[in-house]
Amino acid sequence: MSFELKDSAGSDESGFRFWHSVPVRFRDVDVAGHAHHADALIYFEEARWAYWTQVVGQTRVEDLNYVLAECRVRWHARVLWPQTVSVGVRVSRVGRKHFEMQYEVRSEDGEKLQSGSTVQVMYDYAVGGSTLMPNDLRQTLERFDGPFDEDLASQVQSGM
Repeated sequence: MSFELKDSAGSDESGFRFWHSVPVRFRDVDVAGHAHHADALIYFEEARWAYWTQVVGQTRVEDLNYVLAECRVRWHARVLWPQTVSVGVRVSRVGRKHFEMQYEVRSEDGEKLQSGSTVQVMYDYAVGGSTLMPNDLRQTLERFDGPFDEDLASQVQSGM
């Protein structure tokens, strides 16, 4: 697996700075001859983990301090085998206890195949519940993918 970090303006109209390569595996192919619809979430997950290790700097699963709370996927075109897709991933919003990520999956020739978003909630496994977004994590995400919505930032600072 590989990732590519683009300049601060992004590489194209998509605006994604972080891209991760994911091979379409033979096992992904269903009876219709393309990747099964559920595999989009696997491509998102692999790219999210690559982002987390490279941008946030957490490389151990034991240190993961969020849970996936929501996901949305949109299919634009068939994902065919064999190929390696590129998955763009970015944080699009940060709240008091959560952050949202967006994804875009592109074919080897640049065609948009899938797009989507996820919501992650900060989670304390020892306590068994959600927790506030750590300030250092917020700053790391802001430096890489920000600035985020100013209205949201003021809500966070006021404790809403």
